[in-house]
Amino acid sequence: MTVALMWEARAAEGRGEDLLSWARAQHLTPEPLRRETFRAPQDRVLVITWWDAAYDTELPELPEPDGELVMRAVHRWRFEPVPEA
Repeated sequence: MTVALMWEARAAEGRGEDLLSWARAQHLTPEPLRRETFRAPQDRVLVITWWDAAYDTELPELPEPDGELVMRAVHRWRFEPVPEA
């Protein structure tokens, strides 16, 4: 089974590039099957990782960045694939 973890944060004013660099520098052990990093308006950064694991498996996740780097707590979600109808 595959499970996807999503990590999303909003940077403090003017710190979007810093947050993006910070997120890219975070290493996960073990490494996921796949990892993608996105950015959006309002200095948001999104990281999605894919794992070969059951939905409730304990998996490494990106930590909370330093409080001065973000406007609010990180949002995290976990998803499992849905078979095509």
